[in-house]
Amino acid sequence: MWSEVCRYVEKYKLLNTNELYIVALSGGADSVALLLLLQEAGYHIEAAHCNFHLRGEESDRDETFCEQLCRNRNVPFHRAHFDTQTYAELHKVSIEMAARELRYWWFEQLRNDLGAAGICVAHHRDDAVETVLLNLVRGTGLRGLCGIQPRNGYILRPLLCVSRAEIETFLKERGQEYVTDSTNLEADVQRNKVRLQVLPLLKTLNPAVVENIHRTAENLMGAQAALDAVFLHNKNCNVLNLSVYKDCTSREYVAYEWAKSFGFNGSQIRQILEAETGKLITSSSGYDILRDRDQLLVEPSLKPMKPLRIPEEGTYVFNENSRFSVKKQPVFISKTADVATVDAAQVAFPLTVRRVEEGDWMIPYGMKGRKLLSDLMTDRKMSVFEKRRQLVIVDTQGIIVWLAGLRVDARVAVGNTTTEVLVLRFDANEA
Repeated sequence: MWSEVCRYVEKYKLLNTNELYIVALSGGADSVALLLLLQEAGYHIEAAHCNFHLRGEESDRDETFCEQLCRNRNVPFHRAHFDTQTYAELHKVSIEMAARELRYWWFEQLRNDLGAAGICVAHHRDDAVETVLLNLVRGTGLRGLCGIQPRNGYILRPLLCVSRAEIETFLKERGQEYVTDSTNLEADVQRNKVRLQVLPLLKTLNPAVVENIHRTAENLMGAQAALDAVFLHNKNCNVLNLSVYKDCTSREYVAYEWAKSFGFNGSQIRQILEAETGKLITSSSGYDILRDRDQLLVEPSLKPMKPLRIPEEGTYVFNENSRFSVKKQPVFISKTADVATVDAAQVAFPLTVRRVEEGDWMIPYGMKGRKLLSDLMTDRKMSVFEKRRQLVIVDTQGIIVWLAGLRVDARVAVGNTTTEVLVLRFDANEA
């Protein structure tokens, strides 16, 4: 069995002989086998046992067994006692969840105290298959069908490649005793029902069902890893090009995997994919997602903006990332987007910097007649996000002097009679 475990450890690069590892030792067959295998392979290990005080004398029996096993094998032994029932009641969680939270909280504290490289737990192949079936019953995606991962942060699982039967055979051949948790023999929780009732039934259909499900989960794990690499590469990207996935039957899944880090759920992703361009949905974590033709765009939800009043020439702080300046200069015409030059004599202070509002219009320089700013922005194929961020500079007469970065109004444009220009400059990292 050890050769199979060695290959698995090497495949997923789980362990290093130069590091210290904590073995989660319950006293059951799985954790006892893990302790023996790692110690005899030359790994530097220490054991950690949790007494949850849920099974009376049986809980104390397990602790005594683990302590004696470690003493006989010269393995440093750590223990923790928990009032699991009180914790569950206080935090309004199930006993199983309470034990899990307490166990992993203490393991992590111990890992930090000892400077250990990881915490080795004894989940095996049967556990992984049970997890796949439970996730399938509850409803899951690709990640849930991968079952239990060999590594989850500092949690390491070197025995996922072997079955419970192989572990028991290994211990029997060694003459090594272990303890049995009597609650594992009762079909009163979901996992035990799968272990004691569902899997035996499936084995009547195919005796190799456990191996086959596990192999399928590993194949899916490879697919998930490939997807994760793609999404990690695009982690900070706020654009998903849907045209790339137009022939992909899993387009919804791809979109969800991309958008979930921004707080969007599966239902919201389905809505946005089915929507027409311009549809916008807000997540609970403060992001908006937009369907813009063949793209999905994400950005932080827009915060309310207080208009900035410009009473005279000078430089004004707009927000922590930007500033707005106004200055009179001899006549010239700006040729850059962030600077506008207008006829100083035609502009009346104070000026106001604000976002575009419904019904705003101007007479764009070079055009005849008024035009709604919404139409101007649409003509430029601006997205809803770009439109809602767009700023305008309005003078006291109500003339939209400058659609910032885009157009000036013909009524204040530099002309043959201009003797002095007003230079409007907007410097910003973010609009």
